[in-house]
Amino acid sequence: MRALAPALAAILATIRVAAADPLDGHDCFSSDNDRRIAGCTELIERSGLSGQLLGSAYAMRALAYSLKGLYDTAIQDYNEAIRLIPDFAVALNNRAWAYFKSGRPQAGLPDVERSLELQPTSPHAYDTRAHIRQVLGNPSGALSDYDAAMRFGGERMIQLYQCGLSALGHYAGPVDGVYTVALRQALEACVKDKACDPLPPDEECRAATS
Repeated sequence: MRALAPALAAILATIRVAAADPLDGHDCFSSDNDRRIAGCTELIERSGLSGQLLGSAYAMRALAYSLKGLYDTAIQDYNEAIRLIPDFAVALNNRAWAYFKSGRPQAGLPDVERSLELQPTSPHAYDTRAHIRQVLGNPSGALSDYDAAMRFGGERMIQLYQCGLSALGHYAGPVDGVYTVALRQALEACVKDKACDPLPPDEECRAATS
């Protein structure tokens, strides 16, 4: 599983802009997935809720389902979020990721392309497209997108790739957030293998990147 805290923060920001103070502390904002699903479900079923807040609640619940590995269910909620907020860049990227994780990378490509049109400096959208391009057999495109993810994501994204590639045996340097020739060579080797994922589970790199 990749790091989804930035995606969560982006959706939370959208919800809080729409909701303001009345929903501060609501379970739909919880870091616990089960509480988030229950809380967002309550919001979705609440009479009179519509527009941006309703779309954001669907996106939050979708993210919780995705984090639990329930990608098909997540995609259904992202569909609703995007229907309500058509230019919801974070939801488009996250739906693309859910398609990728459920074995349908080609289906996710239009979503991430649109997300990048809306947010052309998003490191997470570049990372999503890199993963999709890699499994679709486009190593040069994947490498270009991983480079863009690091360029826009900075030290944190570089550290994640350093840690993930180290765990895979492709990289032997420090996990220090500094872009080096060794890291570039490790990524060049990784993109040639459709099964190689340079982005590790959060728990494997949390200490190294904190």
